[in-house]
Amino acid sequence: MPTPSLTDLFNDFNRLRVLIIGDVMVDAYVWGRATRLSPEAPVPVVHVARTENRLGGAANVALNVQALGATPLLCAVIGTDAGGDQLLQLLHDSDLPADGIIRSASRPTTVKQRILAQGQQLLRIDSEVETDLDTNESAQLLSAYDDLLARADVVVFEDYDKGVLSEAIITECIARARQRNIPTVVDPKKKNFLAYRHCTLFKPNLKELREGLKLEFGDPVADRAGFEAAVVRLKEELTPEIVLVTLSEYGVFAQQNGQKTYLPAHLRTISDVSGAGDTVISIAALCVALGRPAAFTAALANLGGGLVCEQVGVVPVEKQRLLEEAQEAGLALR
Repeated sequence: MPTPSLTDLFNDFNRLRVLIIGDVMVDAYVWGRATRLSPEAPVPVVHVARTENRLGGAANVALNVQALGATPLLCAVIGTDAGGDQLLQLLHDSDLPADGIIRSASRPTTVKQRILAQGQQLLRIDSEVETDLDTNESAQLLSAYDDLLARADVVVFEDYDKGVLSEAIITECIARARQRNIPTVVDPKKKNFLAYRHCTLFKPNLKELREGLKLEFGDPVADRAGFEAAVVRLKEELTPEIVLVTLSEYGVFAQQNGQKTYLPAHLRTISDVSGAGDTVISIAALCVALGRPAAFTAALANLGGGLVCEQVGVVPVEKQRLLEEAQEAGLALR
């Protein structure tokens, strides 16, 4: 039987269904021109040139999954407010399903509004709550999760500490996925960092690793022993099959079955690092669903994360360009 190629792998992405559960949000942008200070306070007056709303958080992971050819299944809670209406319209405009979206009158939709002038961000306004879901909201979320899980090949937990993913919900969702032998991949934040026990792949960045474990260590170049001791501690706490740590300018680290892989960052013209983590977790989820080893998963995710950093704003990865770069880099499937 011939060895599958990278093209075969990318074609296999098209048959996958990815359940993404977590915090969705609207990323709102106001671009304008600031030429004077306000007479009312020492702040610039911005003359608005244009505005734009984009999908953010777990919804941006859904966009990345879709861009890679797979089918995203989104599960989240939003408000019955204008922000929620905007988010549902954005999902519709992007041909993303909304059947796993629960609406609640007791909590607002997370909206992050950025005010920019002359290419610089002047202000960000966050409309949100960070409290856990109530009993009724949790029950509705788990019901929607069960319906989607029956169709899923892999589950992504996209945690932004906005309250959708509580420790109880995380534990229950991982247990239900394990019962069906469906792999789980996690993009964590600080609050629930140690709640993701028995997940398949756990992907923190360096800052999250330090804060989540409450450990102090240097970067993996200057303090490799300290960094690897933190990874050992992480594996003891959560017992994931794969640890994938994004290391910013130092690249990525992956470990599976005792095998450690360090990959340097690709030299690129960095325009914006926003959304790179969403791309990395999306690629990792598809590779895990197809049973690819950690070293290959890390290498492809590292390429994808670098690609989106070349573009301004939060944008999904370009599948064809990722394939071409992977072929040029000589990535081996084994």
